[in-house]
Amino acid sequence: MGEELDNIIALTDEEGNEVKFEFLDLVELDGEEYVVLLPTEDEEENDEVVILKVEDTEGEEDMESYVSVDDEETLNKVFEMFKEKFKDEFNFVDED
Repeated sequence: MGEELDNIIALTDEEGNEVKFEFLDLVELDGEEYVVLLPTEDEEENDEVVILKVEDTEGEEDMESYVSVDDEETLNKVFEMFKEKFKDEFNFVDED
C-alpha cells in the first residue's frame, strides 16, 4: 500500500479544499514542464486527467507551484504526448 501513496499528491483548490491526485507523468513541451494528474476522489469516475504547468515558487528553493493551463492548444499537445507515451498502459477513449 505504501507504494501507491508515493504517487499521490495533495493540492489546494480555489476554495481552500485539499484535493488528492495520482501523479501519472511529467511532460516537457517547449522548455516548460507539465504534470499529468488523475483525481483520486472523482465521484463521476470519468477518469479525465488534469494537466497543470509546473512553475518555480519565487523565493523558495526546490519548491514548485502547479498552475492551470488556459491554452487549449498546449493542453492538447501535452495530452497527445502523454497518450503516445502510455498507449500500451491505458485505454484511451476519444470523445467526439
